[in-house]
Amino acid sequence: MIIVLPTLLNSLVYAGIGMLVFVAGFVLLDLLTPGKLWEEIRDKQNVAVAQFAGAIAIALGIIVAAAIHG
Repeated sequence: MIIVLPTLLNSLVYAGIGMLVFVAGFVLLDLLTPGKLWEEIRDKQNVAVAQFAGAIAIALGIIVAAAIHG
């Protein structure tokens, strides 16, 4: 039981850092692309922008997972 607590805490810390990096990546993506990303997806229903954002989300997730896994 003693070993479980540090492992759980490490997992929570890495998950929190991973989410922060993920959000920061999306904010950076929104700043680097012309226009507002969510406005294009929600209001104009631009499928190409949604696919681009999804691809970036998958890529960021893979990078964060690889960084956590080592």
